[in-house]
Amino acid sequence: MTGQDDQNQQTSPETREVIESVRELISMMAKGGINELDLTAGDVTIRLRGQNGSASNATTVVHHVPQSVASPMPEAQQEPEGNVITSPMIGTFYAAPSPGEPPFVQVGDEIEVGQVIGIIEAMKIMNEITADHSGVVSEIMVQNAQPVEYGSPLMRVAAVEHFE
Repeated sequence: MTGQDDQNQQTSPETREVIESVRELISMMAKGGINELDLTAGDVTIRLRGQNGSASNATTVVHHVPQSVASPMPEAQQEPEGNVITSPMIGTFYAAPSPGEPPFVQVGDEIEVGQVIGIIEAMKIMNEITADHSGVVSEIMVQNAQPVEYGSPLMRVAAVEHFE
């Protein structure tokens, strides 16, 4: 019997399942070009970080805090109000139509549904990103020329209150 076989026999089925899930996450990270992943489920936190830009060499840190030892959690911070516009694709976000030009939108600008708020370059193609909510830009959550993933938050848009 090898050391690995001996170790597998001493590991509970639940632990083996978690280990297999982590291996699957690492494989998905490598295939999707993701270098970092933080996952929290209940009292377990898994942090995966690729080394040298490769998720296939990811280091794994798993924290398990038993409920009896866990300190009371501070009250959750209130999420800022507004709708978050997210990236519809993987690519590089650009805030302006071209270098040296003003950005499409800035914090404080009122925007409408369908208005161009940025560009994401994917495979040498410039894709205009449009607002899916109208309101006032309250936060820009991505830097110019920053890589983004599918679902990455781009900006927060607060509702506009019109008084008559």
